[in-house]
Formats: sequence, structure tokens, C-alpha cells
Amino acid sequence: MSRIEQIDIEILLTQNRIDTASVEKHGAISDFMILTIHKNTMKMHIQKLNKEKVLLNMDVELLLKDIIELQKEAEQFSYILEEEKKEAIKKILLAEEEASSEYIQSKYISNRDKRI
Repeated sequence: MSRIEQIDIEILLTQNRIDTASVEKHGAISDFMILTIHKNTMKMHIQKLNKEKVLLNMDVELLLKDIIELQKEAEQFSYILEEEKKEAIKKILLAEEEASSEYIQSKYISNRDKRI
């Protein structure tokens, strides 16, 4: 489970505790003060968790941007490599064509010299 999901669950649980926390109906005023302090502490905890969640989401966004950028670079390198392979094949074919052309010319010249 990711940290963001853990934070969401913890926020829900804390909010549930805030909503269900109570004191006895005819309790002392100090009970109400303690309950208020407790609820405020839990609210501050929720705010802290929300801040952490925002920071984690920002980190995730930055990582996604980095991943997309790296994928683009990988595609560019792949394209460049493919083009270089095509160029190398063209050079090999041209060299073979020149060699065969020279061979044919030398055969033609040697056959012509034999006739004369």
C-alpha cells in the first residue's frame, strides 16, 4: 500500500475519532476542555497529514514528468540508432555495388582484350 493511501486511511480514521469523541452528558467542564483540546490535536494531525500528502503528490508528479522525459529520450535514441543502422546498410550496399561494378568492368575489359 502506498504512503498516500496510508495517509488517506489515517485521515479518515482520525476524522472518525473527531466525529465520535464525546464526554458524559453531565460531565465536568474540564472534560469538555480536554475533549476540545483532543479534537484540536486530531485536527492538527489531519492538517499535517494533508501537507505530507500534498508533498508526496508533488513528488509523484515530478517523477512522472521525469519518466515521460526519459521515455522521450529513449524513443529519440532508438530512432537515431535505427537511422544509423539504415545508413550503415546503405554504405555496405553501395560498397558491394561498386565492387560488383568494378568486377564486371574488369571482366568486360579482359574479355575485350582477349578478342583483340
